[in-house]
Amino acid sequence: MKFKTFFSAVLVSSVMVLSCSKAKETEKPVVGDFTNALTPEEISAAKLSPEILWKFGRVADQQLSPDGKSVLYNVTRYDAAVNKSQTKIYKVSTEGGDPVDLGVGGNMRWKPGSDLVGFISSESGSAQIWEMNADGSGKVQLTAIEGGINGFEFAPDGKKFFYTKDVKIDKTPQEIYPDLPLTNVRITEDLMYRHWNAWSDYAYSHIFIAEPNGALVTEGRDIQMDEPFDAPLSPYFDQAEIKWSPDSKSIAYTCKKMKGREYAVSTNSDIYLYNLETGETQNLSEGMPGYDKYPAFSPDGSKLAWQSMSTPGYEADKQRLIVMDLKTKEKSDLTKTFDQDVANMLWDKDNTTIYFISGRHARFQIYRINTSSGEISAVTKGDHDYTAFSMSEGLITGEKMSLSMATEIFRINPVSGEETQLTFTNKNIYDAVKMGNVEERWVKTTDNKDMLVWVIYPPDFDPAKKYPALLYCQGGPQSAVSQFFSFRWNLQLMAANGYIVVAPNRRGLPSFGEEWNRQISGDYGGQNMKDYLSAIDNVSKEPFVDKDNLGAIGASYGGYSVFYLAGHHEGRFKAFISHCGIYNLESMYGSTEETFFVNFDNGGPYWAKPQPVGYKFSPHLFVDKWDTPIMIITGEMDLRVPYTQSLEAFNSAQLRGIPSKLLVFPEETHFVVKPQNSILWQREFFGWLDRWLK
Repeated sequence: MKFKTFFSAVLVSSVMVLSCSKAKETEKPVVGDFTNALTPEEISAAKLSPEILWKFGRVADQQLSPDGKSVLYNVTRYDAAVNKSQTKIYKVSTEGGDPVDLGVGGNMRWKPGSDLVGFISSESGSAQIWEMNADGSGKVQLTAIEGGINGFEFAPDGKKFFYTKDVKIDKTPQEIYPDLPLTNVRITEDLMYRHWNAWSDYAYSHIFIAEPNGALVTEGRDIQMDEPFDAPLSPYFDQAEIKWSPDSKSIAYTCKKMKGREYAVSTNSDIYLYNLETGETQNLSEGMPGYDKYPAFSPDGSKLAWQSMSTPGYEADKQRLIVMDLKTKEKSDLTKTFDQDVANMLWDKDNTTIYFISGRHARFQIYRINTSSGEISAVTKGDHDYTAFSMSEGLITGEKMSLSMATEIFRINPVSGEETQLTFTNKNIYDAVKMGNVEERWVKTTDNKDMLVWVIYPPDFDPAKKYPALLYCQGGPQSAVSQFFSFRWNLQLMAANGYIVVAPNRRGLPSFGEEWNRQISGDYGGQNMKDYLSAIDNVSKEPFVDKDNLGAIGASYGGYSVFYLAGHHEGRFKAFISHCGIYNLESMYGSTEETFFVNFDNGGPYWAKPQPVGYKFSPHLFVDKWDTPIMIITGEMDLRVPYTQSLEAFNSAQLRGIPSKLLVFPEETHFVVKPQNSILWQREFFGWLDRWLK
């Protein structure tokens, strides 16, 4: 099913809190001040604020030119005053220098065999492919596809491209009952009638092939004709799940060819190979029961690599690197002995080396593997996350962030790992705003394991003073507390408001091995809750921490964590905030959409006899022990953790006489993403914490 929100891919496997952004069609120019200029008052204050957070330029989708001499990238800026955004394409030399503004646009791609750039623009009224010179001149429209497109990619021969668009297949109620055109109803006899943040719209994302031949393209060839399946996969619709073969004669794509209940309970997506000449489609990963995604051809076209999970129904499983010989169909798992995930695979031109991103101890680096020897080595190192990269002519450019820096583009030497920063999109903000010190701390858990905990200190930290502290509870549940820079849950922003932030990589978080990651499934209220308490107990012993004023905060599984800790914290905390958290595991099972998730993590449905052990950890069972002020936040369009979970929790707190506050955003989903809503969210967030902890 196709749902009308598109997400860019995320590096880290996660279930319920995703550090992802909406990949929207390029908009026509809108009125607003899309700069990141700070006011005199903001410069004078010299600290991060919610308003400044919305002035950051958000860098994404970097594309290294075929000759390795320049990089295209998008910068999205917001004007909170008008609640709008604008995305522009920029180009910067890989030798450094000032970036060139190529104008409004998005989803740009270098056209092979030329100096041209393709991009998506809505200038003609809907999202279409345009072409321009690499300096931004000579813009020409290439497509006039009815209804617009969602994404595209040129073939290596430069003579054709694929694009994705919505294709309506299912009947609407008005089509079933044509004499009732004004009816407003949803009718279903199966599951997956809604997903993440939207209800089914009766349409599916399909892949089309087009060959311009000098004419405006109005219609391409649908390679999924009449199929009621999405490619790329819902809910992210990531174009990286589709790849051209080097000879431009085939397309490999990811699809989960299931519907309804079968789709809801399974993670079995597959890699399909479509032959443009014969029109035939092969399932290359048939018999592999988990997620298979992100195909990548070797430069000579003889092999195909992809990311694969082996456990059915477990969407946070180890992400393995599979390589298939396309002639013999023999498959190999190159990461059997590599206890880390693999993502963003790119082949080197030697047809033997694959570069990829992987997490180790809450940092995400670029690695390489020799497909012949199996030898794996890290290319980059440091306290940061690489989230995407490109390769060309022996050069790598990548998107890098840290807890103290939003995404910027760096050039990387693939031999030495030496990094050179190419973009400085938010330099004026960093020049004016002080960031807090980030400390790496290893804490012993109750079962004598070593746990990495990030401690973020307020700017101008004074060890002679006492500061309230916040326990940050991560979502996912399997999503690393890495060196991420979030525009929602920003740990530096919390520190700037005078709090010491304690962010543990508790049990169930990736980049610490498969066993550590998987332990949490079926044990929501077990070891990971002890890990949380080990972290806050360790830091609160410091003389500069006001141990009588501790708070716990979190979203999604982090919101669940807050609800659970509220009944088990033994007086440690004086304030809680839960955003889109799970309160009742039984009603969650019956109201969420991806049933495979609750099946795996809870051990099955709540009506099974005997009831799976996971349900004993439902926070609602311990609400009689709640005794601490709590603020609860939700979005009415959240279909992953339905907003009724938050209403149940708030109603229970109110009926028990516990100081509590509820924020409901009618138009927001699992994430609050509209600028003014987000600023209000932050003001209420810190208002609540200050009220009870200061």
